[in-house]
Amino acid sequence: MKSTFLQCLLAFILFLGFVNIGNAGITSSFIRSAWPSTDIPLDNEVFAVPKGYNAPQQVHITQGDYNGKAVIISWVTPDEPGSSKVQYGTSKKKYDFTAEGIVRNYTFYQYKSGYIHHCLLDGLKYDTKYYYKIGDGDSSREFWFETPPIINPDVPYKFGIIGDLGQTYNSLSTLEHFMQSKAPAVLFVGDLSYADRYQYNDVGIRWDSWGRFVEKSAAYQPWMWCVGNHEIEYMPYMEEVVPFKSYLQRYPTPYLASKSSSPLWYAIRRASAHIIVLSSYSPFVKYTPQWLWLKGELKNVNREKTPWLIVLMHVPLYNSNEAHFMEGESMRVVFEKWFIRYKVDIIFAGHVHAYERSYRISNIHYNISSGDRYPIPDKSAPVYITVGDGGNQEGLAGKFRDPQPDYSAFREASYGHSTLEIMNRTHAIYHWNRNDDGKKVPTDAFVLHNQYWVSNQRRRKLKKLHLRNIVGWIANQQ
Repeated sequence: MKSTFLQCLLAFILFLGFVNIGNAGITSSFIRSAWPSTDIPLDNEVFAVPKGYNAPQQVHITQGDYNGKAVIISWVTPDEPGSSKVQYGTSKKKYDFTAEGIVRNYTFYQYKSGYIHHCLLDGLKYDTKYYYKIGDGDSSREFWFETPPIINPDVPYKFGIIGDLGQTYNSLSTLEHFMQSKAPAVLFVGDLSYADRYQYNDVGIRWDSWGRFVEKSAAYQPWMWCVGNHEIEYMPYMEEVVPFKSYLQRYPTPYLASKSSSPLWYAIRRASAHIIVLSSYSPFVKYTPQWLWLKGELKNVNREKTPWLIVLMHVPLYNSNEAHFMEGESMRVVFEKWFIRYKVDIIFAGHVHAYERSYRISNIHYNISSGDRYPIPDKSAPVYITVGDGGNQEGLAGKFRDPQPDYSAFREASYGHSTLEIMNRTHAIYHWNRNDDGKKVPTDAFVLHNQYWVSNQRRRKLKKLHLRNIVGWIANQQ
């Protein structure tokens, strides 16, 4: 037992060194074997349509308010509108409450969607399992979800992080591995279905198949959505020129709760985390709605109540892959100084179909006439993590820039997903898990120190106390 504890303690110290040393970046030599990067055929069982006439399908949930006491439940009925009612309660098969939703549909080229339902369940209790029922008669279906614990600086919570998923066999591996993690919620960093890689009516058909594909998780764990470039769907050759049309019809967000003017950027608080979602493909320069909203939202963050400040976006601000190199530069120039001023802990992005983690660095002193030209170590900066490796049909971004920049800590061109397990107000444990021929392989990990609670001299006693608790937790996992 003592030997096991010492091994765990040593591993913990190595984790600390791994994230804090800024000059020993690793480019993994792992080479992904050739699993199919084509989409799974539509007749595969992972896209199966539920039995029964007009049975609800493509069921998914997301947080429905600012503080985690509401969910939005969404589903599609293919043949007729049916009921938009949700029955729910805290006991299986016993539904004490009812909520009424809305229904709508849309066309895309000549494709006509099914009837898309959205229903808000609010006034829920924290840390409670709810069962819910949707649909009519023999075609009704039943699911469940769990609300987060009450907002508290030391409440533990675990997030899964997925990006650029698609609907290939690699996508399926990612989804199944995430479900094994038992994380109760997903932070999704954009590019959902990749339906825009199809044409004409197949665009809508592939949105439907993806909704059925992710239902086995998304109907139970809330997925917090961030928009990517594959959701834009600007297709003039089909006379479809309204950006994000399919996405906005199908995947609602609680944007009004954070006083946002658009579903594409918003914020929520969940457990001990304040999560800000940004849109890389909406205007964000000075005085635009997104810029003004973020300026105000950062001032609303209360690190005494929600110590963990997490930002989601699609395009990474720091990226050393040849794919999409420097595409995030314009947003970095606009927002990076804010991220440092408000001590953002971690920023998750997708877009690049590979994995990469940075050290804490910044480039806020650079300008076109003077200043430091290169990123420098900065203890006040976030850790930047790219997880655009969900498994879509475009394949991996296998060409990293050489030499590896000093700001890059670890990078690998593989499929996978991440988890962030918040332990208390000072420490969280992060993992990236590779998909290796269908197996889940833990590959990159570190202990993340909270920017607010470990940066002030008067908080160091608290940091040491929580650090001892983390050591004990790691030992107990063996």
